[in-house]
Amino acid sequence: MAQGELALENQLIKQLNSVGYESVDVKDEASLLANLKLQIEKRKNTTLSETEFNKIINILDKGTVFERAKTLRGEQHIERDNGDNFYFYFLDKESWNTNTFQVTNQITKEGTYKNRYDVTLLINGLPLVQIELKRRGVEMAEAFHQIKRYKKNSFASGVGLFQYIQLFIISNGVNTKYFANNKNLSVKQTFFWANEDNKKITALNVFADSFLVPNHLHKMLSKYIVLAESDKTLMVLRPYQYYATEKIIDKVKNSKENGYIWHTTGSGKTLTSFKASQLLMDMPKVYKIVFVVDRRDLDFQTTKEFNNFSDGSVDGTDNTKALVKQFGNDTKLIVTTIQKLNNAIGSSRYVDNMKHLNDKRIVFIFDECHRTQFGETHKRIKKFFLNSQMFGFTGTPIFADNAVKNQLGKRTTKELFGNCLHKYVITDAIKDENVLRFSIEYVGRYKHKKTSSLNFVDIDVEGIDTRELLESDDRLDKITDYIIQNHKRKTHNEGNTNTTDFTGMFCVSGVEVLKRYYELFRNKKEKGKHDLKIATIFSYAANEEIEQDDYVTFDDQMEVIDEGNEDAIYSRDSLEEYIGDYNKMFGSNYTTKDSQSFYNYYNDIARRVKNREIDILLVVNMFLTGFDSKPLNTLYVDKNLKHHGLIQAYSRTNRILNKKKSHGNIVSFRNLKKATDEAIALFSNKDANEVILMKPYEDYIEQFNEALVALLEISPSIESVNDLESEVDEETFVKAFRALMRLKNSLSCYSDFSFEDLDISEQDFEDYKSKYLDIYDKVKNENSTEKDSILNDVDFEIELVHKDEVTVFYILSILKQMVKIDNATFAKKRKAITDLIAGDIKLRSKRELIERFIDENLLHLDEGEDIEEAFDSYWGEQKLKAFNLLCKEEALNENKIEIIIEEYLFSSQITDLNQKVDDSLLNREPLFKRKKTVKRVIEKIMSFIETFTEGLAA
Repeated sequence: MAQGELALENQLIKQLNSVGYESVDVKDEASLLANLKLQIEKRKNTTLSETEFNKIINILDKGTVFERAKTLRGEQHIERDNGDNFYFYFLDKESWNTNTFQVTNQITKEGTYKNRYDVTLLINGLPLVQIELKRRGVEMAEAFHQIKRYKKNSFASGVGLFQYIQLFIISNGVNTKYFANNKNLSVKQTFFWANEDNKKITALNVFADSFLVPNHLHKMLSKYIVLAESDKTLMVLRPYQYYATEKIIDKVKNSKENGYIWHTTGSGKTLTSFKASQLLMDMPKVYKIVFVVDRRDLDFQTTKEFNNFSDGSVDGTDNTKALVKQFGNDTKLIVTTIQKLNNAIGSSRYVDNMKHLNDKRIVFIFDECHRTQFGETHKRIKKFFLNSQMFGFTGTPIFADNAVKNQLGKRTTKELFGNCLHKYVITDAIKDENVLRFSIEYVGRYKHKKTSSLNFVDIDVEGIDTRELLESDDRLDKITDYIIQNHKRKTHNEGNTNTTDFTGMFCVSGVEVLKRYYELFRNKKEKGKHDLKIATIFSYAANEEIEQDDYVTFDDQMEVIDEGNEDAIYSRDSLEEYIGDYNKMFGSNYTTKDSQSFYNYYNDIARRVKNREIDILLVVNMFLTGFDSKPLNTLYVDKNLKHHGLIQAYSRTNRILNKKKSHGNIVSFRNLKKATDEAIALFSNKDANEVILMKPYEDYIEQFNEALVALLEISPSIESVNDLESEVDEETFVKAFRALMRLKNSLSCYSDFSFEDLDISEQDFEDYKSKYLDIYDKVKNENSTEKDSILNDVDFEIELVHKDEVTVFYILSILKQMVKIDNATFAKKRKAITDLIAGDIKLRSKRELIERFIDENLLHLDEGEDIEEAFDSYWGEQKLKAFNLLCKEEALNENKIEIIIEEYLFSSQITDLNQKVDDSLLNREPLFKRKKTVKRVIEKIMSFIETFTEGLAA
């Protein structure tokens, strides 16, 4: 018999009692406030009058979750009735055992709806941790969605003490996860706790013993939650970030030893290094913390990210003089490049300003230390700063197997930094769902490939290594055609819209080859063979033909070109021409003629790739390391990669974005199978392929067809979905079809994908999808009432429902083809539009209006008559009718409602929305009735905006 939720609650409370939590009987806001008052009085050994306590309530009852998190951590003050000052903290951050830890359960809150919470942890009387439990066997996602509903419906009600929740914990007894209370909760930001060796701690009782014990929970709340200023949100460290930070802090406190952190690419090293830096700043014996990066783009990016966590905490050093000034002033945390640091300690002009630092206790943190510390600079830094400690972060350390010889010989990361303090490799990150797996397709003439495969392209990839063959016109032309043919499939953009979910990068062997590829893409675009936006950037200095195992810094790329170097001048002329194409495409004005403009061009490309404005970025080495873009999901490869270079390049594609991005696509036009296996073994283990790499196409076909059998057992036909008798049956159908969508999403990126390989037709799949959305719509509508449905907490994964953003004006382009055509063709096209609307979540609210336009207006239009004009007129009439009906039904001031809608359309939010809607009510009902009316009117306004405004863009 499965363990019930109440039994799980009782067991947890008993366990918490045994480790120091006091059980307290708190069932509603009144008893919560009474307990809070008592705890403040106990801690301060005083008695508060009602007036004094109300002043404390006034402090608490202000601000957003983010602002309240600051209130929680700051010193507070009120004036007592006798005029004395009363200073206190809601949370003592320094010492855990001066705080009081309590546990209660089944607190009931009256908000929009009445909610009853499972287990609440109180610290000094404030609810700081909320635990939601589900019976064994139930998806944890249900507990997650329950918390989202609580946040929406009741956390802010009354005094809003539940707005002080810092951490949420969800568990079904077997699996347990934690996450921070931020404004945009995402299941992707829920984490398992783990031990130092990255072994997950999933069972609730084990989690409670390691995470919820008072001293550890206090440490997480006081030290390891980051208040990110730019987004005004809370972030909590994942276990490997916690252990790495603890290791660095321990080394600085208790030794002079160096060390390095091996955390795989994409695992959030910047947040870890920021938190380590922040905690080191609180140590009086540390004079400066210097965070060192190796390129100007990372200097810009990292400074921005540090300031995201703590606004204004880092001043980016634009030049060496500014850096030297920071070393001499009160700035405790410095972000700079290795090149400027080298200039500061090596130039005679700065010697007088820098010499006082020789014996100062300075902690250096090197980002991607395998790229910054293998030259002469490392020796100079150690020689100059005699009392320093050095810590390196890297996703791909240098071992003896992948060390590259330079003028100083072959050196490993361990030789330079000492021991690895903490390790979190790519297999750990994939298992934790912190990064994605890779799907690798090798494209070329393979004997084992079926001749019908789209990956069977008549290009040589095996057994050839001559430059003549690799760079032949025929081979490059065929590769270009392959990319054009398959890119939209790879990036989930197979429709007729101009939007794309994801973007790609194409890395090639050298600048000369890059130029030929660029011109192939450009010529084919001019001939109308594709509409992809191609951009490129490369080094035009003498070192452009570097080997893969070397790294070019951005400052290297800014070197002055030797006027006698004709190849470099020629490359620069070509790049100038390609930047001209870019300027035409985006209305910009970049150039290679000065380094700042070229640097701005680099950053603009980075921004546009992240904003999905560039389809394919064509590169040699730049952007293959140190560049993070979550929408980038595909890497085309026509160059030899190995070891850390291969892992770094592949890892451009595996950042987690949403459920639609299920993996990173690697399309290799060279046989990198052996190099890939070797790199994976080097940076994880020899058996890691099955964790890191996606399965073959055929395996996913088999899994899909097996999942289809399970679906058909529930609903053997599309019509049978209508006959599902209970919500339990509907839940079973939703979960079965959701599993099918996930597999279809993975399959759709394969070049060979076709519905002919599946045991269901595309039309039937789309029809089942419509039924799935019908159930979603029903649940969504029920959520606007007080009906309690088991489907409320089911994750419908709407991101997987539609591949493209289909707009009303896209549908109009189809309608133009329907004027004065025969009835059979008209009916066929009308059904196609109905299916399209049914399959797009944003258009379903417009379905009835669009269908009415087709049936009542379209048939009466003459051939050649402007459909868009007719539709605009029709849409405007319907919009006005709906607006007037809304105002009439709810007795609203039309002018005030119009202003509210305009404000939302301008800024996507409305300040003081409830008050503004209340002011628009013509009938002044009693307050308790007005609250319900205001809520109902807001829902109607949002529905009006969704129907008549959203999804209309071309």
